[in-house]
Amino acid sequence: MDDQAIPLDAETKAVEMPEDHREELRLWLRLLTCTTLIEGEVRSRLRERFDVTLPRFDLMAQLDKVPEGMTLSDLSKRMMVSNGNLTGLVDRLVASGHIVRTASPTDRRASVIRLTETGRAEFRAMAAEHEHWIAELFGDLTEKDRSELMHLLGKTKLSARRAIQGEGQ
Repeated sequence: MDDQAIPLDAETKAVEMPEDHREELRLWLRLLTCTTLIEGEVRSRLRERFDVTLPRFDLMAQLDKVPEGMTLSDLSKRMMVSNGNLTGLVDRLVASGHIVRTASPTDRRASVIRLTETGRAEFRAMAAEHEHWIAELFGDLTEKDRSELMHLLGKTKLSARRAIQGEGQ
């Protein structure tokens, strides 16, 4: 057997060596570990089952919420990424027939992007499976656990927003 120690991830180090970390840091690392773990599994399943990337799924999810479509600027705001990050993805989805681009009726400089019928049907099939995957990944949590976690994460989000807004003052 190999005598080399297995390197610890940051969360494990924080738990096993708490004197090196404040409780808030340990909490942040736990949140990051959970996010990374779940996101990695969702990415993997989307790729294996549908040959789709998570950004493509996310873009289609945003468009599914707004059947009449939206501009690239509105889409980038919703996804919290730059227009430049979306341009190539939009181009590929147009080429594959999943979305269409039309001229904006109110702004000649902008285009409206929306799902095609094919794009909507394929997205909804993916979304249905995605919902089951998420339920499976959270399957060990009781309804009470999920409710408490939602409440605490809401408080965490508010705390982070207040801290961020306070930095500029």
